[in-house]
Amino acid sequence: MSASAMPESALPAPEGPPEPPSGSSRMSPRSILLWTTVALVGAVGWGVLALSRGEEISAVWLVVAALGSYAIAYRFYSRFVVRRVLKPDDRRATPAERLEDGVDFQPTDRRVLLGHHFAAIAGAGPLVGPVLAAQMGYLPGTLWIVAGVIFAGAVQDMVVLFLSMRRDGKSLGQMARDEIGKAGGAAALIAVFAIMIILLGVLALVVVNALAHSPWGTFSVAMTIPIALFMGFWMHVVRPGRVVETSLIGVALLLLAIVGGSWIQNSSLADTFTLSPTTLVFCLVGYGFVASVLPVWMLLAPRDYLSTFMKIGTIALLAVGVIVAAPVMRAEAVSDFASSGAGPVFAGSLFPFLFITIACGALSGFHALVASGTTPKLIQKESQVRMIGYGAMLMESFVAIMALIAAATLEPGLYYAMNAPAGLLGTTAESASQAVAGLGFTITPDQLTQAAKAVEEQTLIARSGGAPTLAVGMSEIFSGVFGGTALKAFWYHFAIMFEALFILTTVDAGTRVGRFMLQDMLGNVWKPIGRVNWKPGIWLCSGIVVAAWGYFLYTGATDPLGGINQLFPLFGIANQLLAAVALTVCTTVLIKSGRLRWAWVTGVPLAWVVAITFTAGWQKIFSDDPRVGFFAQRAKYADGIDAGQVIAPAKSLDDMHTVVTNSTVDGVLIALFLLLVTVVIANAAVVCVRAVRSPDPLPTTEAPYVESRIQLPEQASAEPLVGTRS
Repeated sequence: MSASAMPESALPAPEGPPEPPSGSSRMSPRSILLWTTVALVGAVGWGVLALSRGEEISAVWLVVAALGSYAIAYRFYSRFVVRRVLKPDDRRATPAERLEDGVDFQPTDRRVLLGHHFAAIAGAGPLVGPVLAAQMGYLPGTLWIVAGVIFAGAVQDMVVLFLSMRRDGKSLGQMARDEIGKAGGAAALIAVFAIMIILLGVLALVVVNALAHSPWGTFSVAMTIPIALFMGFWMHVVRPGRVVETSLIGVALLLLAIVGGSWIQNSSLADTFTLSPTTLVFCLVGYGFVASVLPVWMLLAPRDYLSTFMKIGTIALLAVGVIVAAPVMRAEAVSDFASSGAGPVFAGSLFPFLFITIACGALSGFHALVASGTTPKLIQKESQVRMIGYGAMLMESFVAIMALIAAATLEPGLYYAMNAPAGLLGTTAESASQAVAGLGFTITPDQLTQAAKAVEEQTLIARSGGAPTLAVGMSEIFSGVFGGTALKAFWYHFAIMFEALFILTTVDAGTRVGRFMLQDMLGNVWKPIGRVNWKPGIWLCSGIVVAAWGYFLYTGATDPLGGINQLFPLFGIANQLLAAVALTVCTTVLIKSGRLRWAWVTGVPLAWVVAITFTAGWQKIFSDDPRVGFFAQRAKYADGIDAGQVIAPAKSLDDMHTVVTNSTVDGVLIALFLLLVTVVIANAAVVCVRAVRSPDPLPTTEAPYVESRIQLPEQASAEPLVGTRS
């Protein structure tokens, strides 16, 4: 939506920024009663979880505890951070207004932008991470997801969004260079861009695996593109500003696409939409490039907004299913694998690897890239950072809770039969049943066969990665409320399609963010390419980004041990190292701008994420357990080659050599990433010490104040969120 399409009030430009009005923080008796009730309900949920001692616990209590915590956190903690620390000013023009170009900078309705931002940050992480971490029990994951998002993840997203918005939408790496210094900035630019390519490749591979040979999923996901184009033109050209009207049309078309996908799967057109992994790779690369170069209002924002209806609708429906069916938690509250570190799904003890496995939904560095990428270039008013930055992250955290419930309500025997490695389980139902029994759980071969038959799959054995497990868990919950066992297969395939749609939105938005990042980086060398509205720079940088992740994706799709599969083990730690860079930038800027007393807001999460990432990185490099340490794994397979043995997952001596190479590359890369982040933190510490000792705040790269000319209709009655003086 353009600025010209909105009601405006022409205000004379002041000499400087006006004094922001102070909003009253006094609560009415009705509000006190309401929030006391919410707090008590949430406390009851946590109390039931805390006091359980082996008895069956309904999944409803996890939903109650999480929702109560989210409500209190948004109402009080996010409000505190906004009013005391950030102090947004709605009289100040945002980059979307000042730099509007119709391509990247575009004042966008906050509802559409919330949908776009949520869709862009909510990828594979909140769906897959909690499913894998369920091997440690449901309680550790629940605690980290809820506490992590309230005090770390949502704070990071909101603060990065605010700081980038105040700096003309600069990328995270460029902000690090501008605010920390050349040494730390150069390290941040290299680390952030390299990690982003890995993350995009991994996310794209999950999409390829979900859509390969799935005509339903491919058709439904493909149809979101023309629907989004229609919505973009309708909302921007035909009926400017009609968000509700456009939303209703888009949702209706989306539902038709979903139903149509089910029809396509059982029709003569099924072969047309049954695509191989390599074909899907080229489709994704082409789509990523187009989504990166087209005006943001035309495809990216409306498609992500449309996807949000599907995402939120499905998760809300899943929550209703949990409340109605009240499934019990089959997983233990805390399993033996949490302390032993010998879990079959992934190796390593609870600290630090739970906090690496569950990233999105609690704290994710990828979100900082989106919060300093597309979103700050689209936001209308500064006060909207609370709803968009903090609120969207709470929504994603609830997705993670629902994914954890879907996994933890499955029978443990089925869970481990699906997620343990193929080398342990074997290829038959009998061998898998025996392997699961060796882990201390029970499932018969007939039960494994029936479980696969119920969702119309040939087998569920060793379907690792988390996505199939989530689909089975969702189908169990949905079929218990809607349609019974007869519709279990329908809900399973619906969930697979839902996961692909969920993840694809992070690939297109991530590619555009990568283009911004590369333009910022190259702009330090040659100024013209750093201008985000220079078409040759847009096309060149977009091409480089999609070529980079597209190469790793293509190689990974054709070689089970190559390409992005080689770098997949770096995903969790690399993502959390990005969070360390983001929180370092946030803390440095707060201290430089004279807000030392509030630096703990981002400083405490920074200390935590540094502790978990550096501990995990140290173990990955130096552990002598080949299931954990990269170089220990390298030594094991090198010894196997010398002895002429073939060790799973390798199937030949050539595969053995590939595993040795992969382990070496992963070990070297994780050491390099740790070194780069160490340089960033060390450089930032020097700047912070200098800022504390300086009698005056150090200069920052915040853009000059410009009076906003956009007046939103709701501002007349809305609660003022411009910063109060502390």
